[in-house]
Amino acid sequence: MAKQISSIQNSLIKQLVQLKEKSRGRKKSSLFLIEGEREITLALKGDYYIETILFYPEIFSEEQINNLTNKQLNTIEVSKEVYQKLAYRETTEGIIAVAKTKDLSIATISFKTKNPLILIAEAPEKPGNIGALLRTADAANVDAVIIANPKTDLYNPNIIRSSVGCIFTNQIATGSTLEIISFLKENNINIFCASLQASVEYYTQDYTKPTAIVVGTEATGLSDDWLQNATQNIIIPMQGEIDSMNVSVAAGILIFEAKRQRNFL
Repeated sequence: MAKQISSIQNSLIKQLVQLKEKSRGRKKSSLFLIEGEREITLALKGDYYIETILFYPEIFSEEQINNLTNKQLNTIEVSKEVYQKLAYRETTEGIIAVAKTKDLSIATISFKTKNPLILIAEAPEKPGNIGALLRTADAANVDAVIIANPKTDLYNPNIIRSSVGCIFTNQIATGSTLEIISFLKENNINIFCASLQASVEYYTQDYTKPTAIVVGTEATGLSDDWLQNATQNIIIPMQGEIDSMNVSVAAGILIFEAKRQRNFL
């Protein structure tokens, strides 16, 4: 029988609200919230440790939880008021998990192939853009996604939501620009930087060898460290009036050109 909590003044619920709202709370506790059946399923697939599951029984039953996880987990039945306090989305799913964060340092990256394809984004600020980048990476089945100089922690609920849970199934790491450049050079990975400066058209390059595609923000582009260490700077030719496009769209064009050259292997 699941424990029951009906008050938003409950001390556990207050702690969980901090996980939802504060990056500091997530980092201090190494815990974060996952909302939704699909996202929790992908977290389990990605070997995330689920500490507790909270559910609102009028939407999601204890039997459904057992079918979802196939193992006994600590479950708490919550009232509608408590659920709404913890939920991030306006549309209710009725289930929220408390999960442990993972170490996202560069040292955790390992490749199953000798010819990896990596997507790198430097200092993306908008959680929605990070989520979209993760979806692009998942669609292309890249070997890793690395966020350089992150402006927000990757367990932000908006990133989880906008990635549709892909954050749990992609191999992800974060680090400083110089750390990542050093890692790429140590592993003999070619660096192709999306840039307006000293660049050639992206489709003229060979991405069939170990490759990192690096994108920056629409506002500032990539830092000089990337441009100076690039194997080649590349550009997507623009035919309209503006000289940039959404970072996830640009990343999709570049990554899928690499996949095309690799015959989608």
